[in-house]
Amino acid sequence: MKFTYCPDCGTKLIEKEIGDEGLVPYCQVCKRPWFPLSYTCTITLVVNEEKEIALIRQGYVSETNYVCIAGYMKPGESGEMTAAREVEEELGLKPYKVTYVNSYPFEKKDMLMLGFAARVNKAEFHISQEVDKAKWFAYEEAVKKLRPGSIALQLCKEGYRLIEEEERS
Repeated sequence: MKFTYCPDCGTKLIEKEIGDEGLVPYCQVCKRPWFPLSYTCTITLVVNEEKEIALIRQGYVSETNYVCIAGYMKPGESGEMTAAREVEEELGLKPYKVTYVNSYPFEKKDMLMLGFAARVNKAEFHISQEVDKAKWFAYEEAVKKLRPGSIALQLCKEGYRLIEEEERS
């Protein structure tokens, strides 16, 4: 999100040189810069003890591809808390371990996606109203269900590799 007006006083912002940052929207009344913001979200790879991956389908996201669990961070939440909350809300499963994997800028929607791997015990899904379908997949099948080049596919590959490394240690 790029600011045009000061969120505090409503004054139209000017572009001002701010150190190494270059030109930044600046309020001459409040005497402060307003750096562009990204919305912070989590995206979570959900893996059970059989190393199966839970993917969901949401019609408002895609009618053909599956996706990983994702959601916006709420004020006061850590990334791990958000990832666990979203898994519980969307799948009805409680993660017993949540591990940070990587961050993924999603410029198309001004988002910063924080990627996590959540370990859960395999159980029946209790999906939320925003999920059309949830299913367990073997790794090889899961990567085929995700859109090529997507953040979900990157997370699936990186997160699964991380889990395998943890198990070997």
